[in-house]
This record gives sequence, structure tokens and C-alpha cells, in this order.
Amino acid sequence: MNLKLIVAGLALSLVGASAQASVVTQWNFNSITPDSNTGTGSILSSIGSGTAALVGGVTGAFASGTANGGSSDPAASDNSGWQTTNYAAQGAGNKTRGVQFNVSTVGYDNITINYDLRHSNTSSRYELVQYSLDGITFNDSTLFDGNAGDTWFKNRSVDFSSIAGVANNANFALRIVAAFAPASSVYAPSSSTNTYATTGTWRFDMVTVSGSPAAAVPVPAAVWMMGSGLLGLLGLHKRKALTIAA
Repeated sequence: MNLKLIVAGLALSLVGASAQASVVTQWNFNSITPDSNTGTGSILSSIGSGTAALVGGVTGAFASGTANGGSSDPAASDNSGWQTTNYAAQGAGNKTRGVQFNVSTVGYDNITINYDLRHSNTSSRYELVQYSLDGITFNDSTLFDGNAGDTWFKNRSVDFSSIAGVANNANFALRIVAAFAPASSVYAPSSSTNTYATTGTWRFDMVTVSGSPAAAVPVPAAVWMMGSGLLGLLGLHKRKALTIAA
């Protein structure tokens, strides 16, 4: 029995298990009790726990998650998206209106977020993802370009694994807000043939916060414990073999 190879294999298994991503919280915005009506829905999380809220005077409703190519939600007949409107006037309120999600990441490392977003023709072309470590002060993270109207942009993804303080944080929060076009002081419309308007809409779906479960026992210690157990078993096996041989 090659104990070194076994222990090495266990170490790799433990590292792989601790690094595997799990869904911490997810919002699919579908009705809690399916009703085959995409005009109804819910902002309660569909997996895990967390809160979703409108920011800066934006208003919300529910609309189809399947129209215009649809979101990545696998639901076929009751797929709702969280539709938002009443964004800031042209040239005002940069990065102040959108949506916010609060999620505790306690017990998780390597946090990432993914979401789908449908831009209407007259909505802000640029969406900015911000994050907060205390749920109050927000920092800019990633600017996305929604350069087509009446279009779903699926699986937008932001990796927070390199940002200190995001993992294992009960107060983690993120925002997705409308932003001025780069190097300007105005909003650009998602469709180049339209004009930005406050009545433009963003429709969210499949907002997902993921992370790898933090190891309850540090990997080296866990490997040592398993290795010690295997040594004991190996010793017992040898003693039994000697007894039979005698």
C-alpha cells in the first residue's frame, strides 16, 4: 500500500472540494407559486437568503424573462424578470440609480456574481457594478457596455475573489447602476438610433452570488488527520498479517 500516494490524493480531493463554487444566493424573480403569468413575480431570493432593493428613485415591476431572446433562466412558462425604470434625467445622477443586493458571504471564499440584463432601446447603455464591504459605502468595480437595445446580455460576471474583505462578510452588498458614457457627462442610449430617456428600462434576471465554502478544517490539518488514520489502519493490517503468519 503506497501511503504517500493515498495521502497526496486525499490532499488534492480536499483542495478540490474547498474550491468548488456553490450558489450562496440567487434571485430568479419568478412567482413563488408558479402562476404562468410573467407580469407577476417576486424579489425574494429563490436560493439562499438576501435582500433586493431599488436605488435612487427607480421604480420596479415584473415582465417577461423570455421575450427578445430571453434570459438564462431555465423556467419555460413562468419566467419573470425584474423590470426597472424612472432613471435619472440626462446629464444628472451619474451612478445613483439602479438596484442593490445585500448578501452575507459568511462561510464562503472566492465570491463571484453573475446576472442577466435586458436593455431597452432608450435605457442607459452603460451599467456599473459596485460593491460594499459595510453595506453603506460603495466602490466601483466593473463597467459593462450594453450596446444594443431590446437585447438580453446574459451571464454578466464579476470576480471578487482578489478583493480583501468580500469573503466571509455578513455586510457584503452590490449595486448595478446606470453610468455616464466613459469620458463624458451624459448617458448614452443602448440603441445608437435612439435617444436616452428616463423611461428606458433595465430588466434583471438570474442574479447569482456564488462562492467556495470555506474549509471547516484547514487542508494541511485535515490531510494530517486522515494520514494518521491511514497509518493506524496500515499498522493494524500489518499486525494481523504477522499474527496469521505465526
